[in-house]
Amino acid sequence: MRTAYGVETVRAAERELMARLADGTLMQRAAAGLAAACADLLGRVYGSRIALLVGSGDNGGDALYAGARLARRGAGVTAILLTPERAHPGGLAALLRAGGRTVDTAGAEDLIGRADLVVDGIVGIGGKGGLRPEAAPLADAVARSRAAVVAVDLPSGVDVETGEVRGTALRADLTVTFGTHKPGLLIDPAREYAGVVRLVDIGLALPNDAVELEALQHGDVAALLPLPAAETDKYRRGVVGIAAGSARYPGAAVLAVAGALRGGAGAVRYVGPAADAVIARFPETLVSDRGPRKAGRVQAWVVGPGAGDDAATVAEVLATDVPVLLDADGLRLADARAVRGRGAPTLMTPHAGEAAALLGVSREEVEGARLASVRELAGRYAATVLLKGSTTLVAGPDGGPVRVNPTGTGWLATAGSGDVLSGLAGSLLAAGLAPVDAASVAAYLHGLSARFAADGAPVGAHDVAEGIPGAWRDVRG
Repeated sequence: MRTAYGVETVRAAERELMARLADGTLMQRAAAGLAAACADLLGRVYGSRIALLVGSGDNGGDALYAGARLARRGAGVTAILLTPERAHPGGLAALLRAGGRTVDTAGAEDLIGRADLVVDGIVGIGGKGGLRPEAAPLADAVARSRAAVVAVDLPSGVDVETGEVRGTALRADLTVTFGTHKPGLLIDPAREYAGVVRLVDIGLALPNDAVELEALQHGDVAALLPLPAAETDKYRRGVVGIAAGSARYPGAAVLAVAGALRGGAGAVRYVGPAADAVIARFPETLVSDRGPRKAGRVQAWVVGPGAGDDAATVAEVLATDVPVLLDADGLRLADARAVRGRGAPTLMTPHAGEAAALLGVSREEVEGARLASVRELAGRYAATVLLKGSTTLVAGPDGGPVRVNPTGTGWLATAGSGDVLSGLAGSLLAAGLAPVDAASVAAYLHGLSARFAADGAPVGAHDVAEGIPGAWRDVRG
Protein backbone atom coordinates (compact mmCIF):
# COMPACT_ATOMS: atom_id res chain seq x y z
CA MET A 1 0.00 0.00 0.00
CA ARG A 2 1.28 3.47 -0.86
CA THR A 3 1.03 5.87 2.07
CA ALA A 4 1.35 9.62 2.51
CA TYR A 5 2.19 11.58 5.65
CA GLY A 6 1.62 15.16 6.73
CA VAL A 7 4.32 17.81 7.07
CA GLU A 8 4.73 17.70 10.85
CA THR A 9 5.12 13.92 10.87
CA VAL A 10 7.75 14.10 8.13
CA ARG A 11 9.65 16.85 9.91
CA ALA A 12 9.65 14.94 13.18
CA ALA A 13 11.03 11.86 11.41
CA GLU A 14 13.69 13.98 9.71
CA ARG A 15 14.78 15.50 13.02
CA GLU A 16 15.02 12.09 14.63
CA LEU A 17 17.11 10.74 11.77
CA MET A 18 19.39 13.78 11.51
CA ALA A 19 20.22 13.47 15.21
CA ARG A 20 21.77 10.06 14.43
CA LEU A 21 23.62 11.01 11.24
CA ALA A 22 26.62 13.16 10.41
CA ASP A 23 25.72 16.73 9.55
CA GLY A 24 24.44 17.08 5.97
CA THR A 25 24.02 13.35 5.34
CA LEU A 26 20.26 13.53 4.86
CA MET A 27 20.51 16.34 2.33
CA GLN A 28 23.20 14.45 0.44
CA ARG A 29 20.94 11.39 0.26
CA ALA A 30 18.14 13.53 -1.15
CA ALA A 31 20.47 15.26 -3.61
CA ALA A 32 21.86 11.96 -4.86
CA GLY A 33 18.35 10.67 -5.59
CA LEU A 34 17.38 13.95 -7.22
CA ALA A 35 20.46 14.02 -9.44
CA ALA A 36 19.87 10.41 -10.52
CA ALA A 37 16.26 11.20 -11.45
CA CYS A 38 17.36 14.26 -13.43
CA ALA A 39 19.97 12.23 -15.27
CA ASP A 40 17.40 9.56 -16.14
CA LEU A 41 15.03 12.19 -17.50
CA LEU A 42 17.75 13.90 -19.56
CA GLY A 43 19.15 10.67 -20.97
CA ARG A 44 22.47 12.42 -21.73
CA VAL A 45 23.90 14.63 -18.99
CA TYR A 46 27.13 15.76 -20.66
CA GLY A 47 26.59 19.02 -22.53
CA SER A 48 23.04 19.54 -21.30
CA ARG A 49 21.92 22.93 -20.02
CA ILE A 50 20.33 22.91 -16.58
CA ALA A 51 18.69 25.81 -14.74
CA LEU A 52 18.15 25.51 -10.99
CA LEU A 53 15.42 27.66 -9.43
CA VAL A 54 16.75 28.05 -5.90
CA GLY A 55 14.81 29.37 -2.92
CA SER A 56 16.01 29.92 0.61
CA GLY A 57 15.02 26.60 2.21
CA ASP A 58 16.34 23.07 2.22
CA ASN A 59 14.72 22.41 -1.16
CA GLY A 60 17.09 24.99 -2.58
CA GLY A 61 19.97 23.16 -0.90
CA ASP A 62 18.84 19.85 -2.40
CA ALA A 63 18.75 21.48 -5.84
CA LEU A 64 22.22 23.00 -5.43
CA TYR A 65 23.85 19.76 -4.29
CA ALA A 66 22.12 17.84 -7.09
CA GLY A 67 23.26 20.51 -9.54
CA ALA A 68 26.85 20.04 -8.33
CA ARG A 69 26.63 16.30 -9.06
CA LEU A 70 25.30 16.99 -12.56
CA ALA A 71 27.93 19.65 -13.22
CA ARG A 72 30.65 17.13 -12.37
CA ARG A 73 29.20 14.92 -15.10
CA GLY A 74 29.62 17.65 -17.69
CA ALA A 75 26.33 19.53 -17.59
CA GLY A 76 26.25 23.30 -17.77
CA VAL A 77 24.46 24.20 -14.54
CA THR A 78 23.25 27.67 -13.61
CA ALA A 79 21.52 28.39 -10.32
CA ILE A 80 18.99 31.22 -10.40
CA LEU A 81 18.99 32.50 -6.81
CA LEU A 82 15.72 34.10 -5.73
CA THR A 83 17.24 35.24 -2.43
CA PRO A 84 21.03 35.15 -2.91
CA GLU A 85 21.77 36.17 0.66
CA ARG A 86 19.76 33.20 2.01
CA ALA A 87 20.87 30.47 -0.39
CA HIS A 88 22.11 27.27 1.28
CA PRO A 89 25.83 27.97 1.83
CA GLY A 90 27.06 24.37 1.62
CA GLY A 91 25.08 23.64 -1.54
CA LEU A 92 26.17 26.90 -3.12
CA ALA A 93 29.84 26.19 -2.43
CA ALA A 94 29.50 22.65 -3.81
CA LEU A 95 27.96 23.92 -7.04
CA LEU A 96 30.66 26.53 -7.59
CA ARG A 97 33.42 23.99 -6.89
CA ALA A 98 31.90 21.67 -9.51
CA GLY A 99 32.00 24.41 -12.16
CA GLY A 100 28.43 25.64 -11.89
CA ARG A 101 27.54 29.31 -11.80
CA THR A 102 24.94 31.51 -10.18
CA VAL A 103 22.81 34.46 -11.27
CA ASP A 104 20.02 36.45 -9.70
CA THR A 105 16.56 36.67 -11.25
CA ALA A 106 17.59 39.38 -13.74
CA GLY A 107 17.81 37.69 -17.11
CA ALA A 108 16.48 34.42 -15.68
CA GLU A 109 13.75 34.10 -18.28
CA ASP A 110 16.30 33.87 -21.09
CA LEU A 111 18.26 31.20 -19.20
CA ILE A 112 15.10 29.19 -18.64
CA GLY A 113 14.18 29.50 -22.31
CA ARG A 114 17.51 27.95 -23.35
CA ALA A 115 17.56 25.20 -20.73
CA ASP A 116 17.11 21.50 -21.42
CA LEU A 117 16.09 20.89 -17.81
CA VAL A 118 14.69 23.12 -15.07
CA VAL A 119 14.90 22.01 -11.43
CA ASP A 120 12.28 23.63 -9.19
CA GLY A 121 13.75 24.15 -5.73
CA ILE A 122 11.88 27.33 -4.86
CA VAL A 123 9.55 26.26 -2.05
CA GLY A 124 9.61 23.23 0.25
CA ILE A 125 6.96 21.41 2.26
CA GLY A 126 6.51 24.39 4.55
CA GLY A 127 5.15 26.61 1.77
CA LYS A 128 1.56 27.81 1.85
CA GLY A 129 -0.50 29.43 -0.87
CA GLY A 130 0.66 30.19 -4.40
CA LEU A 131 4.07 31.47 -5.44
CA ARG A 132 5.16 34.89 -4.19
CA PRO A 133 5.00 37.73 -6.75
CA GLU A 134 8.76 37.69 -7.32
CA ALA A 135 8.68 33.98 -8.22
CA ALA A 136 5.56 33.94 -10.37
CA PRO A 137 7.33 35.25 -13.52
CA LEU A 138 9.74 32.33 -13.30
CA ALA A 139 6.83 29.88 -13.35
CA ASP A 140 5.47 31.66 -16.41
CA ALA A 141 8.86 31.43 -18.11
CA VAL A 142 9.07 27.71 -17.33
CA ALA A 143 5.59 27.18 -18.78
CA ARG A 144 6.66 28.86 -22.01
CA SER A 145 9.90 26.91 -22.30
CA ARG A 146 10.48 23.52 -23.85
CA ALA A 147 12.57 22.34 -20.93
CA ALA A 148 11.76 19.25 -18.92
CA VAL A 149 10.82 20.25 -15.38
CA VAL A 150 11.73 18.39 -12.18
CA ALA A 151 10.23 19.52 -8.86
CA VAL A 152 12.15 18.98 -5.63
CA ASP A 153 9.80 17.24 -3.15
CA LEU A 154 6.74 19.07 -4.54
CA PRO A 155 5.91 21.65 -7.21
CA SER A 156 6.33 25.13 -5.78
CA GLY A 157 3.01 26.85 -5.13
CA VAL A 158 0.85 23.79 -4.33
CA ASP A 159 -0.39 22.93 -0.85
CA VAL A 160 1.43 19.80 0.21
CA GLU A 161 -1.13 18.90 2.89
CA THR A 162 -4.35 19.24 0.91
CA GLY A 163 -3.61 19.23 -2.81
CA GLU A 164 -5.09 22.70 -3.17
CA VAL A 165 -3.65 25.27 -5.58
CA ARG A 166 -4.59 28.78 -4.49
CA GLY A 167 -2.46 30.88 -6.81
CA THR A 168 0.36 30.59 -9.32
CA ALA A 169 2.16 27.25 -9.14
CA LEU A 170 4.89 25.60 -11.14
CA ARG A 171 4.00 22.58 -13.28
CA ALA A 172 6.47 19.68 -13.29
CA ASP A 173 6.97 16.72 -15.58
CA LEU A 174 8.53 14.80 -12.69
CA THR A 175 8.40 15.34 -8.94
CA VAL A 176 11.12 13.71 -6.85
CA THR A 177 9.83 13.40 -3.30
CA PHE A 178 11.84 12.21 -0.31
CA GLY A 179 11.10 9.73 2.44
CA THR A 180 7.38 9.35 1.80
CA HIS A 181 4.63 10.57 -0.46
CA LYS A 182 2.95 13.79 0.60
CA PRO A 183 -0.88 14.04 0.45
CA GLY A 184 -0.90 16.90 -2.05
CA LEU A 185 1.05 14.86 -4.58
CA LEU A 186 -1.77 12.30 -4.80
CA ILE A 187 -4.78 14.64 -4.91
CA ASP A 188 -5.96 16.93 -7.69
CA PRO A 189 -5.56 19.70 -8.54
CA ALA A 190 -1.99 19.52 -7.17
CA ARG A 191 -1.48 16.01 -8.55
CA GLU A 192 -1.83 17.42 -12.06
CA TYR A 193 1.01 19.87 -11.33
CA ALA A 194 3.29 17.11 -9.99
CA GLY A 195 3.51 15.01 -13.15
CA VAL A 196 5.10 11.61 -12.53
CA VAL A 197 6.06 11.16 -8.86
CA ARG A 198 9.30 9.35 -7.97
CA LEU A 199 9.91 8.43 -4.32
CA VAL A 200 13.48 8.47 -3.00
CA ASP A 201 14.09 6.51 0.19
CA ILE A 202 16.25 8.55 2.59
CA GLY A 203 15.78 6.29 5.60
CA LEU A 204 12.89 7.92 7.45
CA ALA A 205 11.10 5.86 10.12
CA LEU A 206 7.44 6.88 9.95
CA PRO A 207 4.72 5.83 12.43
CA ASN A 208 1.89 3.66 11.11
CA ASP A 209 -0.68 5.52 13.20
CA ALA A 210 0.01 8.89 11.52
CA VAL A 211 -0.84 8.00 7.91
CA GLU A 212 -2.89 10.76 6.25
CA LEU A 213 -3.57 9.10 2.92
CA GLU A 214 -3.52 5.55 1.54
CA ALA A 215 -3.53 4.25 -2.02
CA LEU A 216 -4.29 0.56 -2.55
CA GLN A 217 -2.09 -1.42 -4.92
CA HIS A 218 -2.84 -4.68 -6.76
CA GLY A 219 -1.80 -6.87 -3.83
CA ASP A 220 -3.97 -4.95 -1.37
CA VAL A 221 -7.02 -5.25 -3.62
CA ALA A 222 -6.38 -8.95 -4.28
CA ALA A 223 -6.33 -9.61 -0.53
CA LEU A 224 -9.75 -7.94 -0.13
CA LEU A 225 -11.59 -9.55 -3.04
CA PRO A 226 -14.38 -11.88 -1.88
CA LEU A 227 -13.75 -15.37 -3.24
CA PRO A 228 -16.22 -18.28 -2.98
CA ALA A 229 -15.22 -21.47 -1.17
CA ALA A 230 -16.25 -24.96 -2.29
CA GLU A 231 -19.32 -25.01 -0.03
CA THR A 232 -20.43 -21.44 -0.83
CA ASP A 233 -23.95 -20.90 -2.19
CA LYS A 234 -25.39 -17.75 -3.73
CA TYR A 235 -26.80 -16.51 -0.43
CA ARG A 236 -23.51 -16.94 1.40
CA ARG A 237 -21.80 -14.95 -1.35
CA GLY A 238 -24.20 -12.12 -0.64
CA VAL A 239 -27.35 -10.77 -2.28
CA VAL A 240 -27.43 -7.11 -3.26
CA GLY A 241 -30.66 -5.19 -3.77
CA ILE A 242 -30.84 -2.49 -6.46
CA ALA A 243 -33.56 0.16 -6.15
CA ALA A 244 -32.85 2.33 -9.16
CA GLY A 245 -34.17 3.61 -12.44
CA SER A 246 -37.39 5.29 -13.52
CA ALA A 247 -39.52 5.61 -16.61
CA ARG A 248 -37.24 8.44 -17.70
CA TYR A 249 -33.95 6.74 -16.74
CA PRO A 250 -34.32 2.96 -17.15
CA GLY A 251 -30.69 2.71 -18.28
CA ALA A 252 -29.44 3.67 -14.83
CA ALA A 253 -31.04 0.54 -13.42
CA VAL A 254 -29.56 -1.65 -16.15
CA LEU A 255 -26.06 -0.25 -15.58
CA ALA A 256 -26.25 -0.53 -11.79
CA VAL A 257 -27.35 -4.16 -12.13
CA ALA A 258 -24.50 -4.74 -14.60
CA GLY A 259 -21.96 -3.50 -12.06
CA ALA A 260 -23.53 -5.55 -9.28
CA LEU A 261 -23.56 -8.80 -11.26
CA ARG A 262 -19.83 -8.46 -11.88
CA GLY A 263 -18.96 -7.51 -8.32
CA GLY A 264 -18.91 -10.94 -6.73
CA ALA A 265 -22.35 -11.14 -5.09
CA GLY A 266 -24.28 -14.39 -5.43
CA ALA A 267 -27.49 -12.75 -6.65
CA VAL A 268 -28.99 -9.37 -7.52
CA ARG A 269 -32.52 -8.37 -6.59
CA TYR A 270 -34.00 -5.48 -8.55
CA VAL A 271 -36.88 -3.27 -7.36
CA GLY A 272 -38.21 -0.48 -9.54
CA PRO A 273 -40.05 0.55 -12.69
CA ALA A 274 -37.31 -0.61 -15.08
CA ALA A 275 -37.80 -4.34 -14.48
CA ASP A 276 -38.53 -5.13 -18.12
CA ALA A 277 -35.33 -3.40 -19.30
CA VAL A 278 -33.29 -5.14 -16.60
CA ILE A 279 -34.66 -8.61 -17.34
CA ALA A 280 -34.23 -8.12 -21.09
CA ARG A 281 -30.53 -7.43 -20.55
CA PHE A 282 -29.84 -9.63 -17.49
CA PRO A 283 -32.34 -12.48 -17.15
CA GLU A 284 -30.52 -13.81 -14.06
CA THR A 285 -31.72 -10.80 -12.04
CA LEU A 286 -34.39 -11.43 -9.41
CA VAL A 287 -37.04 -8.74 -9.89
CA SER A 288 -39.83 -7.61 -7.62
CA ASP A 289 -42.66 -5.07 -7.86
CA ARG A 290 -43.46 -5.14 -4.13
CA GLY A 291 -40.97 -2.52 -2.92
CA PRO A 292 -37.73 -2.92 -0.96
CA ARG A 293 -39.34 -4.24 2.23
CA LYS A 294 -40.92 -7.21 0.46
CA ALA A 295 -38.26 -7.83 -2.17
CA GLY A 296 -36.69 -10.70 -0.27
CA ARG A 297 -33.47 -11.27 1.59
CA VAL A 298 -30.55 -8.94 0.80
CA GLN A 299 -27.23 -8.19 2.53
CA ALA A 300 -26.93 -4.63 1.12
CA TRP A 301 -28.94 -2.11 -0.87
CA VAL A 302 -28.02 0.32 -3.65
CA VAL A 303 -30.53 3.12 -4.02
CA GLY A 304 -30.72 6.26 -6.11
CA PRO A 305 -29.30 5.88 -9.63
CA GLY A 306 -31.90 7.28 -12.03
CA ALA A 307 -34.54 7.30 -9.28
CA GLY A 308 -36.03 10.64 -10.30
CA ASP A 309 -38.20 11.92 -7.44
CA ASP A 310 -39.00 8.61 -5.72
CA ALA A 311 -38.22 9.77 -2.18
CA ALA A 312 -40.44 7.05 -0.66
CA THR A 313 -38.24 4.24 -1.95
CA VAL A 314 -35.10 5.99 -0.70
CA ALA A 315 -36.63 6.37 2.76
CA GLU A 316 -37.75 2.74 2.76
CA VAL A 317 -34.24 1.53 1.95
CA LEU A 318 -32.66 3.77 4.57
CA ALA A 319 -34.97 2.24 7.17
CA THR A 320 -33.49 -1.23 6.62
CA ASP A 321 -30.86 -2.75 8.90
CA VAL A 322 -28.31 -3.67 6.19
CA PRO A 323 -25.56 -1.55 4.58
CA VAL A 324 -26.91 0.98 2.09
CA LEU A 325 -25.17 2.72 -0.80
CA LEU A 326 -26.67 6.12 -1.69
CA ASP A 327 -25.96 7.50 -5.14
CA ALA A 328 -27.23 10.08 -7.61
CA ASP A 329 -30.87 11.04 -6.95
CA GLY A 330 -30.73 9.11 -3.70
CA LEU A 331 -28.26 11.66 -2.33
CA ARG A 332 -30.68 14.47 -3.07
CA LEU A 333 -33.76 12.66 -1.80
CA ALA A 334 -32.30 11.19 1.41
CA ASP A 335 -33.16 12.82 4.73
CA ALA A 336 -29.87 13.75 6.42
CA ARG A 337 -31.19 12.83 9.87
CA ALA A 338 -32.24 9.40 8.61
CA VAL A 339 -28.75 8.83 7.21
CA ARG A 340 -27.02 9.91 10.42
CA GLY A 341 -29.39 7.84 12.56
CA ARG A 342 -28.89 4.54 10.79
CA GLY A 343 -27.64 1.58 12.82
CA ALA A 344 -26.13 -0.12 9.77
CA PRO A 345 -23.34 1.42 7.64
CA THR A 346 -24.04 3.90 4.86
CA LEU A 347 -21.84 4.55 1.82
CA MET A 348 -22.44 7.76 -0.14
CA THR A 349 -20.95 8.16 -3.65
CA PRO A 350 -21.34 11.78 -4.83
CA HIS A 351 -19.54 13.51 -7.65
CA ALA A 352 -18.29 17.05 -7.05
CA GLY A 353 -21.59 18.71 -8.00
CA GLU A 354 -23.62 16.47 -5.69
CA ALA A 355 -21.09 16.94 -2.89
CA ALA A 356 -21.34 20.71 -3.34
CA ALA A 357 -25.13 20.58 -3.01
CA LEU A 358 -24.87 18.48 0.16
CA LEU A 359 -22.31 20.85 1.68
CA GLY A 360 -24.00 24.05 0.51
CA VAL A 361 -20.94 25.32 -1.38
CA SER A 362 -19.97 25.74 -5.03
CA ARG A 363 -18.72 22.90 -7.19
CA GLU A 364 -15.48 24.83 -7.65
CA GLU A 365 -14.90 24.83 -3.90
CA VAL A 366 -15.27 21.05 -3.75
CA GLU A 367 -13.00 20.47 -6.73
CA GLY A 368 -10.37 22.83 -5.32
CA ALA A 369 -10.44 21.27 -1.83
CA ARG A 370 -11.29 17.62 -2.41
CA LEU A 371 -9.66 16.26 0.73
CA ALA A 372 -11.38 18.72 3.05
CA SER A 373 -14.69 18.16 1.28
CA VAL A 374 -14.73 14.35 1.57
CA ARG A 375 -13.77 14.54 5.24
CA GLU A 376 -16.45 17.12 5.94
CA LEU A 377 -19.14 15.03 4.24
CA ALA A 378 -18.17 11.85 6.07
CA GLY A 379 -18.29 13.62 9.41
CA ARG A 380 -21.50 15.50 8.72
CA TYR A 381 -23.45 12.42 7.60
CA ALA A 382 -21.75 9.82 9.85
CA ALA A 383 -21.19 7.81 6.67
CA THR A 384 -18.41 6.53 4.47
CA VAL A 385 -18.09 8.85 1.47
CA LEU A 386 -16.61 8.06 -1.93
CA LEU A 387 -16.06 11.38 -3.70
CA LYS A 388 -15.85 10.69 -7.42
CA GLY A 389 -13.73 12.70 -9.83
CA SER A 390 -10.27 13.01 -11.32
CA THR A 391 -9.01 11.97 -7.89
CA THR A 392 -11.49 9.58 -6.26
CA LEU A 393 -11.26 9.75 -2.46
CA VAL A 394 -12.82 7.53 0.21
CA ALA A 395 -13.25 8.77 3.78
CA GLY A 396 -14.73 6.89 6.74
CA PRO A 397 -17.04 8.46 9.33
CA ASP A 398 -14.58 8.05 12.20
CA GLY A 399 -11.56 9.78 10.70
CA GLY A 400 -8.41 7.84 9.95
CA PRO A 401 -6.52 7.75 6.66
CA VAL A 402 -8.37 8.80 3.53
CA ARG A 403 -8.03 6.39 0.62
CA VAL A 404 -7.10 7.75 -2.80
CA ASN A 405 -7.73 5.66 -5.89
CA PRO A 406 -4.71 5.30 -8.20
CA THR A 407 -6.52 3.78 -11.20
CA GLY A 408 -8.80 5.36 -13.75
CA THR A 409 -8.76 7.38 -16.96
CA GLY A 410 -10.32 10.57 -18.23
CA TRP A 411 -12.53 8.42 -20.48
CA LEU A 412 -14.49 7.47 -17.33
CA ALA A 413 -16.16 10.86 -17.53
CA THR A 414 -19.10 9.37 -19.41
CA ALA A 415 -22.80 9.02 -18.65
CA GLY A 416 -23.67 5.95 -16.62
CA SER A 417 -20.18 5.06 -15.37
CA GLY A 418 -21.18 6.10 -11.86
CA ASP A 419 -24.17 3.74 -11.97
CA VAL A 420 -21.81 0.84 -12.76
CA LEU A 421 -19.58 1.86 -9.85
CA SER A 422 -22.56 1.94 -7.48
CA GLY A 423 -23.66 -1.55 -8.42
CA LEU A 424 -20.11 -2.87 -8.12
CA ALA A 425 -19.56 -1.29 -4.69
CA GLY A 426 -22.98 -2.47 -3.50
CA SER A 427 -22.14 -6.02 -4.50
CA LEU A 428 -18.93 -5.86 -2.47
CA LEU A 429 -20.88 -4.53 0.52
CA ALA A 430 -23.26 -7.47 0.22
CA ALA A 431 -20.31 -9.85 0.08
CA GLY A 432 -19.23 -8.59 3.50
CA LEU A 433 -16.57 -5.97 2.86
CA ALA A 434 -16.45 -2.98 5.21
CA PRO A 435 -17.69 0.23 3.55
CA VAL A 436 -14.23 1.81 3.19
CA ASP A 437 -12.86 -1.39 1.66
CA ALA A 438 -15.90 -1.92 -0.58
CA ALA A 439 -15.66 1.64 -1.88
CA SER A 440 -11.88 1.49 -2.37
CA VAL A 441 -11.88 -1.89 -4.11
CA ALA A 442 -14.82 -0.90 -6.33
CA ALA A 443 -13.11 2.33 -7.38
CA TYR A 444 -9.88 0.45 -8.10
CA LEU A 445 -11.54 -2.25 -10.26
CA HIS A 446 -13.79 0.32 -11.95
CA GLY A 447 -10.83 2.50 -12.90
CA LEU A 448 -8.73 -0.44 -14.03
CA SER A 449 -11.59 -1.78 -16.14
CA ALA A 450 -11.97 1.61 -17.81
CA ARG A 451 -8.28 1.73 -18.63
CA PHE A 452 -8.41 -1.69 -20.24
CA ALA A 453 -11.65 -0.97 -22.09
CA ALA A 454 -10.55 2.44 -23.35
CA ASP A 455 -7.03 1.58 -24.49
CA GLY A 456 -6.70 5.21 -25.60
CA ALA A 457 -10.17 5.53 -27.15
CA PRO A 458 -13.64 6.56 -25.92
CA VAL A 459 -15.71 4.03 -23.98
CA GLY A 460 -19.28 3.77 -22.77
CA ALA A 461 -20.44 2.76 -19.32
CA HIS A 462 -21.45 -0.68 -20.59
CA ASP A 463 -17.85 -1.23 -21.77
CA VAL A 464 -16.64 -0.49 -18.24
CA ALA A 465 -19.09 -3.00 -16.77
CA GLU A 466 -18.07 -5.67 -19.25
CA GLY A 467 -14.41 -5.09 -18.41
CA ILE A 468 -14.71 -5.69 -14.65
CA PRO A 469 -13.98 -9.46 -14.82
CA GLY A 470 -10.79 -8.72 -16.73
CA ALA A 471 -9.74 -6.17 -14.10
CA TRP A 472 -10.53 -8.70 -11.37
CA ARG A 473 -8.33 -11.33 -13.07
CA ASP A 474 -5.51 -8.83 -13.57
CA VAL A 475 -5.53 -7.89 -9.89
CA ARG A 476 -5.37 -11.53 -8.81
CA GLY A 477 -2.44 -12.09 -11.15
